[in-house]
Amino acid sequence: MSAKTMTVEEANEQLDGFKAKCKKDAEHLVKNLFPQKVVHLNELLTSEQFSMVRLDNIAEEVNIPYMEPVILDNDGAPLSKKRRKSETNNDAVVVQGTPVHILPNGKAPCNKYISELCAIIKPLIRELIDQANLIKMWITYLIPRIEDGNNFGVSIQEDTMAEARTVETEAATYLDQISRYYMTRAKVISKVAKYPHVDDYRQTVLELDEKEFVSLRLVLCELRNHYASLHDIIMKNIDRIRKPRNCNTDNMY
Repeated sequence: MSAKTMTVEEANEQLDGFKAKCKKDAEHLVKNLFPQKVVHLNELLTSEQFSMVRLDNIAEEVNIPYMEPVILDNDGAPLSKKRRKSETNNDAVVVQGTPVHILPNGKAPCNKYISELCAIIKPLIRELIDQANLIKMWITYLIPRIEDGNNFGVSIQEDTMAEARTVETEAATYLDQISRYYMTRAKVISKVAKYPHVDDYRQTVLELDEKEFVSLRLVLCELRNHYASLHDIIMKNIDRIRKPRNCNTDNMY
């Protein structure tokens, strides 16, 4: 049934059903799934795949060779291979390297170790974003109408919703961090291709990969902590979140 042909009564009925499902799913999420996510993420964090021991083996071959030196004669013209063998002039100039416009060994690959970890972490990040958004909507539907006084429970709801909003925002930055890593690495690889004899660029690629490994491990730790903190703050205040105002006050209206 399209929205254009739906009556007001049907729309309100479906909206009420959506709210009820949102509340039910959110409570199930907090009580049952959040503890499981904390345990799962902690197991990943302590697994061999994310162990700091792997840091020494995280390097990936850049696959850009050092180019042959260019030998120039006194007039600045490059010597051919045949002339190089027969050249006896001691004044010949050796230029170490030239820019590379076509990679002779094919493509310069991504770091497969980092890519494997990103493939594990990215779905976890997206899942946390969706779940934090669900928590926000759940608490929003539980906030009572605005009235004077007896708003302590409402302030608890607002603080909890602010925590969920913070988690959602921070999780989105983790995705941005991963995309920025690939862009930064591509720029450094381009420098290696252009200046293949500058070893600092090659070392920069290694340092960047090691830094990203540590960052991904930190992201995994933060995901675990976000689940744990949301579960803790909600369960400690679950009664106030469900019913922010006491029964005596509700009966006055």
